[in-house]
Amino acid sequence: MATVNPVKHLTNLDEWRRLGEANIFPPDSRLELINGEILEMAPIGPNHAGHLKRINNLLTLLVAGKAIVSVQDPLQLGDLSEPEPDFMLLKPNADFYSSRHPNAGDVLLLVEIADTSLKFDQNQKLRLFALHGIPEYWLLNLNDSCLEVYRKPRGEVYAEKNTLQAGDSVTLSQLPDISIQVSAIL
Repeated sequence: MATVNPVKHLTNLDEWRRLGEANIFPPDSRLELINGEILEMAPIGPNHAGHLKRINNLLTLLVAGKAIVSVQDPLQLGDLSEPEPDFMLLKPNADFYSSRHPNAGDVLLLVEIADTSLKFDQNQKLRLFALHGIPEYWLLNLNDSCLEVYRKPRGEVYAEKNTLQAGDSVTLSQLPDISIQVSAIL
């Protein structure tokens, strides 16, 4: 008798969107398409949610008229990935991306907030964002109370990584007139 191994079924954006339109998934499910795989994400706890509100509040004020704020919205990365980053600053767009989801070329800053998802965000998501040329990726590491700033994507890695603490400040690479105190988001 021949051995049969399970075969992983990968999907693409077209199939992913058809599944969503057909209401295949429960309405409260937290799913992302990453490299063709449908991944269930951990529920958002109050600490994570509070930090997201803090980042959103601060950066929305600072970028008014310079960028579009996007909170937990889809980001199209090629034909196999559509993550929903916690926070993004996007290039201005006349229709506010109502006719299409933003893609990597639209992103000025992408932020993930991590506690239970830390290793996933430091590895798989980092590789995905670097590979697609996201110019600046911030990982708000709640476990270690620091901000990991990744810049200069090169293949599947970032050439530059800085780990910042509460006493540090950071200037956005794509919006250099905007600088914040790390303590304001930690």
